[in-house]
Amino acid sequence: MKNALLLGLCSALAACSSPPDERADIVIENAQIIDMQTGAISAKQSLAIRDGIIIKRSDKPLSSHYQSSTLIDAKGQYVMPGLWDMHVHFGGGDELIEENKQLLPLYLAYGVTTVRDAAADLSESVLSWREQVKQGQLVGPTIFTSGPKLEGKGSIWPGDLEVETTEEMHAAMDLLDSMDVDFIKITDSALTPELYIKAVHEVKKRGYQISGHIPFSLSVTDVSKAGLDAIEHMTYMLKAAAKNEADISAKVASKELSYRTALPIITAQFDEPTAIEKFTVLANNDTAVVPTLIGGKITAYIDEDNHQDDAYLDYLGKGLKATYQWRVDRANKDTPAQIKQRKERFIKTAQLLPIAQQAGVSIIAGTDAGFLNSYIYPGLSLHQELSIFTEYGLTPLQTLQAATLAGPKFLNKQQQYGALSEGKVADLILLSENPLIDIRNTQTLKGVVSHSTFYDSNALELLKQQAKAFVASQP
Repeated sequence: MKNALLLGLCSALAACSSPPDERADIVIENAQIIDMQTGAISAKQSLAIRDGIIIKRSDKPLSSHYQSSTLIDAKGQYVMPGLWDMHVHFGGGDELIEENKQLLPLYLAYGVTTVRDAAADLSESVLSWREQVKQGQLVGPTIFTSGPKLEGKGSIWPGDLEVETTEEMHAAMDLLDSMDVDFIKITDSALTPELYIKAVHEVKKRGYQISGHIPFSLSVTDVSKAGLDAIEHMTYMLKAAAKNEADISAKVASKELSYRTALPIITAQFDEPTAIEKFTVLANNDTAVVPTLIGGKITAYIDEDNHQDDAYLDYLGKGLKATYQWRVDRANKDTPAQIKQRKERFIKTAQLLPIAQQAGVSIIAGTDAGFLNSYIYPGLSLHQELSIFTEYGLTPLQTLQAATLAGPKFLNKQQQYGALSEGKVADLILLSENPLIDIRNTQTLKGVVSHSTFYDSNALELLKQQAKAFVASQP
């Protein structure tokens, strides 16, 4: 009897010191994990993932401690948080809903695990997809969305909330509240400068982050001081860097200049000391920038590459491809002098990157991918954007930070994203080559983990082939 009791006690103690196996959906072992803050690489790391969350990280194997349906040996691979594209669009009208929906898996196929929808005319669908992805009912990246954006009456963009008075502006924000949007987007094609500033103030009072275009009739720094959290597109930073920004703003306000006629003047008036001074103001106000340089590059050089031989076109529905044509037609009408100007403007705009970085401006990676924006391809274009960042002066680590840390910071999601540590969301990518050596190595994709699902190389290729099959099946 005594021996039996001792045996039972020993068994109980053994159970306490070596608990029974726990459940995990995915276990990764032998990974080289990249720290996005420092660039340090930790070898022989293991991760246990359950319900989309990292529940354990260790420098020892975890497969003997967790029962998992998927065990990944990441030997020789570099593992890092998934990429964020913080400026995409879904739009083109109800007849293109399905074509837009088919883009979602393509983001994952290229390692983009999170996108920020920056408004168009399919907000209801996007809000639905956001929840379906969250619930595991739809394959695609995590979606954050602004819903429809704030604009003035007669906006040139489809799907906007058009406002002309303070009362209408408040009503529009009430509607956005009811939609449970993740941030608010504001643009300037028809919104008066006065109402624009009022709207920025009101959005901040309501506790939202706000990003957008900036009226050329206003100073970029004044809009930053009003509370704009992020500037969409680097062109506005080029305006801030012009020696005569105040004069340009006044002439746009008086209708002497338009956006397009002001652009060559802005480029010619660039002044680096002015840029440093203005960008420091933006940094002090915590105003970030989403450069979206890939679109500018494509348009600038479309006379040299018309993109008709791009393999990616096989993944895009015919309706979406048709929306590209208006920008192409407009660019093709440019004179030789205008073609020269747009190339000079792209180069000058891209050269602002290290100046903004040194001034302390948060640089957020985003592409403008989606409908209307010619040949800016979902997923692929983010890698092209990152290559531009390093080509024009950012280090690979700074560039990776723009695609993994800056997005969560803008959305106040740093607690959930940006690192592969316990308690963080398990959105991650596996690469065969080190992206800290060459940013193009973000394209050496060996696998993606998103919403507790592991997509190996074959699964990622299948996502592309499914997109291709959908397009081929279109009448």
